[in-house]
Amino acid sequence: MIYLKTEQEILKIKKSSQIVALGLEKIRKQVKPGMTLLELDSIAEEHALSNGAIPAFKGYHAYPASLCTSVNSVVVHGIPNSYKLVEGDIVGLDYGVYCEGFYGDSAITVAVGTVSETADKLINVTKQSLFKGISEALPGNRLGDIGYAIQSFAESFGFSVVRNFVGHGIGKKLH
Repeated sequence: MIYLKTEQEILKIKKSSQIVALGLEKIRKQVKPGMTLLELDSIAEEHALSNGAIPAFKGYHAYPASLCTSVNSVVVHGIPNSYKLVEGDIVGLDYGVYCEGFYGDSAITVAVGTVSETADKLINVTKQSLFKGISEALPGNRLGDIGYAIQSFAESFGFSVVRNFVGHGIGKKLH
């Protein structure tokens, strides 16, 4: 069920989401060959704490880290470890924080140096799919309209969606 939020609640979600957005940008800038996934996780944790937030994922269902790092064929929720990124990898960075009673949560996929044509296409089509979905987030439309826009666009380029991981709400609960 979707609960309508008050203006004050929306402002708090925006604050948490802004911390996430700035954190992802900071982490993205550090993605390069030789960087370990644990080092990226440390950046994420420090960013949350230094901005008055708590890492949302750490301890959630026993998850051990502040950041999810999904390299190459890992679909989602990869656990940071000592793996060193190499040229040509792609890494999904999923980051969330809890601040003033509300969550912010977002993810990006980042190329490590020069990547294959297929990996580059995946990153670009995924981003474009997001914008197709956002363009359908209109009064009167249903969640299915958003999902259809995303899925049909991705499929038109030969990609697919992972049905169990297509999104979630945000607010006082993480999921």
